[in-house]
Amino acid sequence: MATATTFEAARAAEAPPDGGRSPWGDAFRRLLRNRLAFAGLLVVLSIVVLAAAAPLVAPHDPNAQSCATAGALSGPSSEHPLGTDNVCRDVLSRLVYGARVSLTVGIVTQLVVLVIALPLGALAALSTRLVDNLLMRFTDLTYAFPDLLMIILLSRVLAGADIPGGSVAVIILAISLVGWTTVARLVRGQMLALRDREFVLAAESMGASRRRIAMTHLLPNSLGPVIVTLTFAVPAAIFAESALSFIGLGVTPPTATWGGMVDDGYAAIYSRPMLVVWPSLAIAVTMMAFTFIGDGLRDALDPRATRRL
Repeated sequence: MATATTFEAARAAEAPPDGGRSPWGDAFRRLLRNRLAFAGLLVVLSIVVLAAAAPLVAPHDPNAQSCATAGALSGPSSEHPLGTDNVCRDVLSRLVYGARVSLTVGIVTQLVVLVIALPLGALAALSTRLVDNLLMRFTDLTYAFPDLLMIILLSRVLAGADIPGGSVAVIILAISLVGWTTVARLVRGQMLALRDREFVLAAESMGASRRRIAMTHLLPNSLGPVIVTLTFAVPAAIFAESALSFIGLGVTPPTATWGGMVDDGYAAIYSRPMLVVWPSLAIAVTMMAFTFIGDGLRDALDPRATRRL
């Protein structure tokens, strides 16, 4: 009877308050009420739409050289609103198409990280002590290497492999193979903390299998911090891709990337500083927008938040 009472109390505590409003719905409403997070969300959505509609928005082919009509390093004009780069390519067009690469790397990388880290972290938390120690020591070993150095080494190793998607896929895979460690440790820590909670013990006493407990109770209640961490990791992945492109180890030219545009404009930084400013500003704004969203998600998903809408 006491066990059943505990179980019913746990189920009642998990029930959505206010006539069926779910915790995720409340969190989304709190996110929208955060002005900085809402502004960041609007900025990211605008960049996504701009990147998706790049063929319609960009005035020229990003790789087309228009030296016959506009010289290299020309200033803004009606034909080239932001001017041309060192080989007569339209800067605005390359800026718009560069958003595709940056967003693809930033978002897809986190999806790959989630696919790698979620099962490893859950396996470490729910398996025997031996398996847990082996997985965590491997995670610590991977985590010990400097991120950017490991990304450079992996990108060079993977560049020789025939990977579908070309250099963009290589960069995504390299960043993912370095960035999964933090998420895996977070998933493990969250599940270990939840494993001894009353609602989990009540489910165990009612005969629920370990798999059902993991999928129904542990995993959903661990997703909040994981989502926040992945959101903060998006700008880090964008910066890593930009850094690799800047040093010539990123996406293969002539594909337009913001980091590659900074590298192309660096030689003329004193005569045409805007060639560096525009892509650098795009990187900064995108990273700041995702950071604002991450801050908003952290506050919205905080279980201690008691402010009602």
